[in-house]
Amino acid sequence: MSEKILVAYASRTGYTIGVAEEIAKVFQERGRQVVVAPVQEIQDTTPYSSVVIGSAIQGSTWLPEAIQFLLKHQADLTSKSLAAFQVCMTLAMRDGENYRGYVNNFMKEVRAIIKPVAEASFAGGLDISRVPSLADRIKFRLSVIMGIWKEGDHRDWKEIETWAGKIDSML
Repeated sequence: MSEKILVAYASRTGYTIGVAEEIAKVFQERGRQVVVAPVQEIQDTTPYSSVVIGSAIQGSTWLPEAIQFLLKHQADLTSKSLAAFQVCMTLAMRDGENYRGYVNNFMKEVRAIIKPVAEASFAGGLDISRVPSLADRIKFRLSVIMGIWKEGDHRDWKEIETWAGKIDSML
């Protein structure tokens, strides 16, 4: 088996892709071989020594394709070091840090399938024009007007880089 790391992700509006790419960049800067890909494109996990998987949170849960990936590859993934991250707009609310424990519970479904060696929850971003559903766009627009959220990129790149550096030695 190679010493290649897979960084897999599931995203709706693109913010999770950026987090996955940043994690991969940290690994590459440390001399690691890394492949970054959406979960739907990964047919086989056996070529990888370790896996990092991330998903956007929608409706307080991981995206279905990320959970399907874990279930499909569960047998192989149990023999590897796996780290998991999630990207959630709740952490970008004006008092989002107060909800960190609540958001961390969204990882429960992942933990039921596989035991990650490390977990992280990151704030995402809000670009209402990227939200697929009209009803959700209206809800987000009203939430912005009410001051619950602000549009924009709320990812904390330093936090993401620090976590990637920390898990590098675990993988």
